Amino acid sequence: MQYLIHMSRKLLWLGALMLLLLAFTAPQLMAQSVRPPGNAVNLDDGTEPGPSNALGDVSDTEIWDQFRGGDPANLLGPALDGQAMTTTGQQWRMVRENLIRKYLGWLPLIVIGLLAVFYLIRGPMRISAGRSGKTIPRFSHNARLAHWFMAAVFIILGLTGLIILLGRPVIAPYLGLQANSILTSAAMQGHNLFGPLFIVALVWLFIKFVRGNFFQLVDLKWIFKLGGFFGSHVSSRQFNFGEKSWFWMVILGGIVISATGILLLFPWLVDDIRWLQLSTILHALAAVVLIAVAFGHVYVGTIGMEGSIDSMLKGEVDENWAKEHHDLWYEEVTGKSAKEETS
Repeated sequence: MQYLIHMSRKLLWLGALMLLLLAFTAPQLMAQSVRPPGNAVNLDDGTEPGPSNALGDVSDTEIWDQFRGGDPANLLGPALDGQAMTTTGQQWRMVRENLIRKYLGWLPLIVIGLLAVFYLIRGPMRISAGRSGKTIPRFSHNARLAHWFMAAVFIILGLTGLIILLGRPVIAPYLGLQANSILTSAAMQGHNLFGPLFIVALVWLFIKFVRGNFFQLVDLKWIFKLGGFFGSHVSSRQFNFGEKSWFWMVILGGIVISATGILLLFPWLVDDIRWLQLSTILHALAAVVLIAVAFGHVYVGTIGMEGSIDSMLKGEVDENWAKEHHDLWYEEVTGKSAKEETS
């Protein structure tokens, strides 16, 4: 009896050991491939073999070039069909952020500073013979209305445009992001609203003032004598070289601003986004340059030259002012000589 009990215990231990060995060896046995029989048929599993090179046959650079649509350095190349990215977006952003916003806004401030220094050194240009008390007509009511209409639209667009361009680096650090967001949003609405009126003002200004603003040989003397700002007399017709230059800057710069503004208001007019990127840069450049030069125009027309503002406020100027600054025009209008008084 004891012998049977002893043998039963050995069999139980042996069975447990076999079960333990089977638990450890079964996964390895199942993982081994089974050799197919000699008459087995190999069926296609539907998969294709991968590339011979684990990294692929196309480099990362080529992949990104295809994704972008071409060489990023080729700014003027034609845009490829179906491209997912533009090659000029990064260049446009860098020009706008690192050049336009960072430096262009200083130009009007530099001009204001130079004019202030000039005024402190030179002072206003007085009428050397004093006011005569007699006036002659210079600009008609219609011409003055065209001038002031352009001035009003220009000031509105200039202020709103500068807020849009320089709001984040100038306004936001001092008034906060929320205030800058409100001001920029309002400026954008006003800019878009008054933008088309600038085109109307530009055409009206051109029609009323183009006559007499073509350059002539007499303008060379004005250049050589620096416009008479340092005391010497300079002969001039109805408009001198400085006024003519300002007129054509407004017309040509205004054409650039108008054309680019139309594209920015109606972006669907062009298929290539690079025209819109270029438009934002040219629009800002032309506008800020005109704003800066406009300060010089305002200075001469107000505190910089005695009697100059009368031409646009009253439409008439003092005779002595006309003899001193536009003697050839004075002689044409009055038929009198201005040489004795201006020599």
